[in-house]
Amino acid sequence: MPTRTSSARWSGDLKGGSGSLALGSGAFEGQYSFKSRFEEGTGTNPEELVAAAHAACYSMALSNMLAGAGFTPDSVVTNATVNFGQTEGGFAITRIDLVTTGNVPGIDEGEFLKHAEAAKAGCPISKALASVEITLDATLVS
Repeated sequence: MPTRTSSARWSGDLKGGSGSLALGSGAFEGQYSFKSRFEEGTGTNPEELVAAAHAACYSMALSNMLAGAGFTPDSVVTNATVNFGQTEGGFAITRIDLVTTGNVPGIDEGEFLKHAEAAKAGCPISKALASVEITLDATLVS
């Protein structure tokens, strides 16, 4: 299996500084700052990137599990919300909320929900973030 890389650079102090980051694939380059992370400034932030990674991984994992059970999905769309804030130990990701919608021909809701929960536990990003509460709201639309 290949390894994956990304890079980031920060210049200056926390509040006045700025940073840039790039995915190793070249698919994305962006800016980040104190305001984009802790307020509502322009640019991205590490938590937004974690949310994107988790949504993508979960959608792939659920699609794979469904197909393996004989239900090839037309689509699986997942939104991930990363909750970030001050805790007793400092700033931390406190919870991740996954909201997924599956358009899966021939499956009933119970079967879909069973695979949705299994994908939440089995997705490699979920496993990497196991110390954080992960919620799931799964909806079958077909």
